[in-house]
Amino acid sequence: MERNIVHMDLDTFFVSCERLMHSELNGLPLIIGGTSGRGVVASCSYEARKFGVRSAMPMALAFRLCPQAKVIKGDMELYSKLSHQVTEVIQSKAPISEKASIDEFYLDISGMDKFFGCYKWTNELAQTITKETGLPISFALSINKTVSKIGTGEAKPVGRLEIKNDNVRSFLNPLSIQKIPMVGDVTFQLLSRIGIRTIQTLSEMPVDVLQQMIGKNGSEIWKKANGIDNTPVEPYSEKKSISTEHTFDKDTIDIPMLKSLIVGMVEKLAFQLRSEQWLTSTVSIKIRYNNFDTEQKQCKVAYTSCDHILITRVTELFDNLYNRRMRLRLIGIRFTGLVRGTYQIDMFEDTSERVSLYQAIDKMKNRYGFNAVMLCAGAEMKPKNKKTKIIK
Repeated sequence: MERNIVHMDLDTFFVSCERLMHSELNGLPLIIGGTSGRGVVASCSYEARKFGVRSAMPMALAFRLCPQAKVIKGDMELYSKLSHQVTEVIQSKAPISEKASIDEFYLDISGMDKFFGCYKWTNELAQTITKETGLPISFALSINKTVSKIGTGEAKPVGRLEIKNDNVRSFLNPLSIQKIPMVGDVTFQLLSRIGIRTIQTLSEMPVDVLQQMIGKNGSEIWKKANGIDNTPVEPYSEKKSISTEHTFDKDTIDIPMLKSLIVGMVEKLAFQLRSEQWLTSTVSIKIRYNNFDTEQKQCKVAYTSCDHILITRVTELFDNLYNRRMRLRLIGIRFTGLVRGTYQIDMFEDTSERVSLYQAIDKMKNRYGFNAVMLCAGAEMKPKNKKTKIIK
């Protein structure tokens, strides 16, 4: 049976959410992001993109390119709420769906062509989403995730595209290699220097040569260039969580040590979130006293995977929770309500320097190990009896 995989993407999601609440913003060049000159662009409207404004761009540069743009700080609570509404519509109708990020979805509707016609069914779903939520959405239908995702990018804004099996190569071949997921700026520049700029040229390149040039991801990029992707659509569940616990060898009441431990635990979990491209919306902390009484607190946060945000919230929870002045035997931290995404999308008040710092730190940790770079507060104590796990 031929696979039928849909990629759906909410068009300029943050911008669309703001315009849904404030119709006077329609048609204006709009930038969502840090309101200070040193912030970064989280999202921008197509009107602003015509001037060269792009996501993750320093706000100062965006101002110079489009000084007439309307700038809004952003409201992650609103964006999360509307994202949940879209998710509920999709899950109520699609047989298998995966929430890839706050504004992206994959659907496996293989076999439905026998009953409805896959393109017709998907088009009706897109219309239903817009009718029930007011948000514009684009989609592409094809044989796998890679081709569908590239197709959605070509279909925007508010586009509908079907790429059948026989047309995959003719669709992909003329496109830039930058359209391929996994091909970033560094890889693009490397391949461009040897004349590889289109997907067709890349697909005809010997795979072993590509691996020698760019490493272990070479074969995956080659497969994508040839329209090969067997990755399944993984059913989305917000019950997935990531957590860590530490049991003390000796019960303690050492507050500075406990807070240092919390910093280290959060830092490690946040790094894992970013490495696996997760964002969390709920954080909780658990403590167990030496008499085995166990207490916990949790709070909602705007979707994030940033150390500095999560450390602040978890530390606040600990201060509110730990008030009995008894010795502790265990402390645990848990992040839940996970969705796919990268940490840049919620850094409305962060500077471009901080974004670059996170990227540099993560690069060093990935290369040399987590302990290669740590916050001073978290490095003061390295617990030995700690375990990290992902649970469903």
